Amino acid sequence: MAAQACDLAIVGAGAAGLAAAIFTAEAARAAGSAIEIVILESAAKIGAKILISGGGRCNITNSEVGVEDFNGSRHPIRNILAAFDQRAAASWFESIGVRLKREAGGKLFPVSDRARTVVDALVARCDQLGVRIVIGRRVEKIARLPIEAGAGGASDRRPHRFAIHYRDGELRAHSVVLATGGRSLPRTGSDGSGWKIVAELGHTVTATHPALVPLKLDRNLFHAELSGLSVQVDLTVTADDRLVDRRVGSLLWTHFGISGPVVMDASRHWIAARLRSAGAKVRLRCNFIPDNNRESAEAWLLEAAAAHPRMTLRRLLAERISERLAAALTRWCAIDDALGAGQLPRAHRRRLVEALVAFELPVIGDRGWDFAEVTAGGVPLAELDYRTMESRRVPGLYLIGELLDCDGRIGGYNFQWAWATGFLAGRAAASVKSSSPTLATADRSRH
Repeated sequence: MAAQACDLAIVGAGAAGLAAAIFTAEAARAAGSAIEIVILESAAKIGAKILISGGGRCNITNSEVGVEDFNGSRHPIRNILAAFDQRAAASWFESIGVRLKREAGGKLFPVSDRARTVVDALVARCDQLGVRIVIGRRVEKIARLPIEAGAGGASDRRPHRFAIHYRDGELRAHSVVLATGGRSLPRTGSDGSGWKIVAELGHTVTATHPALVPLKLDRNLFHAELSGLSVQVDLTVTADDRLVDRRVGSLLWTHFGISGPVVMDASRHWIAARLRSAGAKVRLRCNFIPDNNRESAEAWLLEAAAAHPRMTLRRLLAERISERLAAALTRWCAIDDALGAGQLPRAHRRRLVEALVAFELPVIGDRGWDFAEVTAGGVPLAELDYRTMESRRVPGLYLIGELLDCDGRIGGYNFQWAWATGFLAGRAAASVKSSSPTLATADRSRH
């Protein structure tokens, strides 16, 4: 049986893949040309990661996005983001029927508060543009074809340069967009298989590890008793006392350790420092009263104790931090929190100040790929033309999204990366001319 064929094959029906398909079809239509596009998705559900993101609400992008919000090669990242910025993304979503609202931290969510609204709008736009989505097709290999082997008979059709192999067959295409994602949240279909495919095609892949992932703490700490409590902290990562990362934000205590925005962002740097600095002492320290150091914290404690000498230490600390946290910290420091503030010995005061502004969290690991929201590492951006996302090593191959060595902090930035890279690849791939028939519509599903 002859292989199925199309002009453009997109591997992955996640955020980046769906965006690339829509932008390709829109650009081709604007130019007055037709293009056959097929998206192959390994999972049984389209946009699975979109659907569970943001607590099921999908943080589409952020009102403020800059290169400093990402980890990776700054020059290409800056140019990619500039080509399709957050304002363009917000306008685009409004144009396909997804009304947005701004929340704390500049996060943009659909007004419906449902990630399903986003997926439905993207799939509906694919429908309108004639893009075919085929689920349950896990691509195992992409082979380059000799030009003469795939050339069609019509002079206005470009030859098929790629054979995309999956379990039950093969799809041939002139161009391919790889949007297979990384390894985060593998239950959504992201299993890292895309890196094996690109490596076989001649690309390199930098070391990968989880990012935006909760951290586990030594079970002897007090985190379990504080589970559910959210506190504002200043968090620092150091390697042999050299500062690696510092940020302020909300920390969430959990039964296994810590989570929350500031922890998720810092996790990438803690893990990277451990992997990069073999033998180095990597520490995660927490300041529970941000904007205070040891001197200012001790000065406050002395002044407060002098003003309220009979107030219990727990009540005094509760003026600056959560009372539950105050009780846990004083116990950890072996100090009676019912003690009058004016009765606190100097040595105990110094110990308490250290716990307040430089508490070392005993991290024993991260929660792994199953709980990581994004992947750090991947295909180096230097191996692509950042103006088109086309491979510099394999003409006609475009790489986008989480597959690449670029990851953003929490707050809609990684979705913005998906939309921007999808836009550039789609606009470039739109130059492909019409080719042969595609897969049957019977294989297609919207859910």
